Amino acid sequence: MSIKETVSTALSRWTGEGGAESDVVISSRIRVARNLADFPFPHRLSEEGAEQVLQAVTLAVKSTGGQDAKELQMTVMSELSQVERQILVDKHLVSPDLLENYKQKAVVLNNDESISIMINEEDHLRLQCFLPGLHLHEAWSEVNRIDDLLERTLDYAFDERLGYLTACPTNVGTGMRASLMLHLPGLVLVNQISGVLATISKLGFAVRGLYGEGTEATGNLFQISNQVTLGQTEEDIIAGIVSVAGQIIASERSARQALYRERREHIEDRVGRAWGLLKHARIMTSEEAMRLFSDLRLGKDLNIIDTIPGHLITELMIATRPAFLLKIVGKELSSFERDVKRAELIRLKLSEA
Repeated sequence: MSIKETVSTALSRWTGEGGAESDVVISSRIRVARNLADFPFPHRLSEEGAEQVLQAVTLAVKSTGGQDAKELQMTVMSELSQVERQILVDKHLVSPDLLENYKQKAVVLNNDESISIMINEEDHLRLQCFLPGLHLHEAWSEVNRIDDLLERTLDYAFDERLGYLTACPTNVGTGMRASLMLHLPGLVLVNQISGVLATISKLGFAVRGLYGEGTEATGNLFQISNQVTLGQTEEDIIAGIVSVAGQIIASERSARQALYRERREHIEDRVGRAWGLLKHARIMTSEEAMRLFSDLRLGKDLNIIDTIPGHLITELMIATRPAFLLKIVGKELSSFERDVKRAELIRLKLSEA
């Protein structure tokens, strides 16, 4: 898939269906931070040094060989418009930090967008793999494979005692962040979410909103990830996340079952109202859309409504973001015009489904 196709569609591999535990786990992500030896970290890097890092990674990507070299495509961020750069953030392919001082920054993507490599973000390389559902082991296997291929050409900053050296001390060691995007409407509706999240934090895991650190959990979507990388192996980190995820999944399913058993009419009404508004509304804010998408997904997972595929709900979450709406229309829109266009797009997609 070309970069122009990437910024023109809301679909990525991680938005698809069929992943394990997909009623609660929307997606899995493994990210590793790597830096090149003999170069300062990006925040201390000169423009010339940043360009040298770009060239080194370009050579490494071309040297991966076989099908990987054909699939991995690099795009310098300055080649994209502001809207296109924001779309990459909305699709979770790059972080908001990659949009700041972006001239010597780039992203490498594979054809199905399951692999994303950010260049000159907080670290020289941040290599990520996204998959639908609970598939952290599979994501790590793919990241590790690509990482090994790149390391044939790149000389990573590595210390025998500390492990991989990173710009942020909390990433030193494996350099790995394993994270899951979870849909937790049941725990929110039974007012147990605060206690669950507090317990997760005490166990040493970070809890963030839909777009990472500093963002809110819109649409009842939460991200959980490890906070410690030093002194643990990659398998230790994954095992820890999988273990705590298992407890959250069980609690969420229990909450949903209790709600449907004790407040069936209320839940069916909530889902029905979401369906009606999404199908017929003429004006829709981003916040309202995310709330209604959450209700619709809950209805699908409880088998209240079975006409909507889960991947379409995830696609709409991304396609109705302001940047995508601007891309579709091709011109600047006022807040009200965006709300009108958002409602129109939702009606169209749901009628097609």
